[in-house]
Amino acid sequence: MCGIGGLVYTRGTKAQPQDVLDRMAQALMHRGPDGAHFARLPQADLIHTRLSIIDLAGGDQPLSAGSGTLIANGEIYNDPQIRQQIGASHFKTGSDCESPLLLWERNGADYANGLRGMYAIALYDSAQEELLLSRDPFGIKPLYLTEFEGGVAFASEPGVLLAAGLAPRTLRPAARDELLQLQFTTGRETIFSTIHRVMPGETIRVGQGHILDRSIRPALPTPAPHSMFQNEDEALTALDAALMDSVQAHERSDVPFGLFLSGGIDSASLLTAMTRLPRPEKLRTWTATFEARNAADEADAATALARAAQTDHETVRITAPMVWQHLPAIVACMDDPAADYAIIPTWFLARKAAEDVRVILSGEGGDELFCGYGRYRSAMRPWWRGGRRMWRRGMFDGLDVLRTAPTHWRDGIMAAEVNTANAPTRLAAAQQVDCAEWLPNDLLLKLDRCLMAHGLEGRTPLLDPVMADCAWRLPDSLRVRGDKGKWLLRRWLEQNCPAAKPFAPKQGFTVPIGAWIAEQGDRLGTLVAQQACIQEIARPDRVRALFQAASGRKNGPAAWTLLFYALWHRTHIQGLAPAGDVFDTLSA
Repeated sequence: MCGIGGLVYTRGTKAQPQDVLDRMAQALMHRGPDGAHFARLPQADLIHTRLSIIDLAGGDQPLSAGSGTLIANGEIYNDPQIRQQIGASHFKTGSDCESPLLLWERNGADYANGLRGMYAIALYDSAQEELLLSRDPFGIKPLYLTEFEGGVAFASEPGVLLAAGLAPRTLRPAARDELLQLQFTTGRETIFSTIHRVMPGETIRVGQGHILDRSIRPALPTPAPHSMFQNEDEALTALDAALMDSVQAHERSDVPFGLFLSGGIDSASLLTAMTRLPRPEKLRTWTATFEARNAADEADAATALARAAQTDHETVRITAPMVWQHLPAIVACMDDPAADYAIIPTWFLARKAAEDVRVILSGEGGDELFCGYGRYRSAMRPWWRGGRRMWRRGMFDGLDVLRTAPTHWRDGIMAAEVNTANAPTRLAAAQQVDCAEWLPNDLLLKLDRCLMAHGLEGRTPLLDPVMADCAWRLPDSLRVRGDKGKWLLRRWLEQNCPAAKPFAPKQGFTVPIGAWIAEQGDRLGTLVAQQACIQEIARPDRVRALFQAASGRKNGPAAWTLLFYALWHRTHIQGLAPAGDVFDTLSA
């Protein structure tokens, strides 16, 4: 996995000086600690920082063929098939990222349609003086761009464009309101006023320093497959084949890899599939647990699974002092903000796993493809039977903390809902909304930033075209049955790993952030209330009261969101580095 960045200039515009490229490379170095390489072309500059995973000796980028020069952040899982199709003699390296380049030589701007993998790619054609920016359909790998006087700049993270002075540190109030109410932001526009996302599945063509056109490759089968599975046995057979196919493809690596094991259905399914495949040494697994009274987690279940699978397992115990010490650094890595408190265990797990491996498999996507959320069961029902639309209430609704109640914070979700008009069922429509917004802009963003902060690559076998095709051929009765979501995945796990107890009541995995904040409520509430960015949006007396009552079910997540926003604003809008632990940083 790697970091990419670059600039494309309008004709006659002077290229940016080397120090701008150096600042971009430095800001990308955590994504690619194995070296930085540049390509200074007549109308473009490309930067690549490498985390070596495939072809360790010969896979440095940029890669060139004909008039094309490519840099990529990704893994192309069908690289062996592409090489066979094109012919091995046409390839100069063993890098899987050479396949997109040779596909481009044959198929032009449609090259990404032939890729199976996770990727953010920049491909510059010096003959046409045009740049293609492409992102994988699920949005597993990030890519951002900004237009500046004289051209277009792009990078794997918004922070790279900010550090290079190519975009101002100004925020969009509408996105800030989304962050407060949803804990993530939606759509093409980011929270930064001039920085935009390349959308999941999108290929953008840039010429003469301007965006010329865009195309989208959908993540989910469109239209929905007509050949739905006829019965559970047929579906189980197809799921088994798809899961093994995807896991085997995602295990391809020239460096050690492991698995984040939560004890839930998704990671247990991955573990079960992985134990079927031959390997030269024990599989490494990690899970998180919390040192807090009455904290709900699945560490015991994960340990039991690991023991049954005979993995080399480690439990990472997370305490309140650890969180307060490292929280400024954790939030700092979330430049595109997602105030999901699962960033805390993800960051600590990544720090520990990075001591031993360079690649982690993780179960993101299982809830969205196979219907694991309780909100899906509600979305299936019409309003007159108690059905409720998703994301209908915001984090601060009814708390009387904000100076002005946000009014348009749900616009991005509503736009995603409009795009589900052709969904075959209410359930499928709900899944489409989450796959369009929640998945790429919260869950996958969290995984990418927290792992890349430690130079660790994250792979998500459940988010794969083969898996999506299988999941989208399920009737609703095999997605949700009664009070159980992920019905088919549970049935598969019941057959293949009874020790996982897939139909047992779920214990849950909840970061005890509310209890931890309440223990420091007076101190933290005062510090957060003093921040200018908080005073702009909230009443200080109500902020302090919120933190003092943070052990409450609704108060805790709201207090956490304000704490996250205060730290995030200090780093990414004010441009200040963390100044010690959370108390020192907020006092500075």
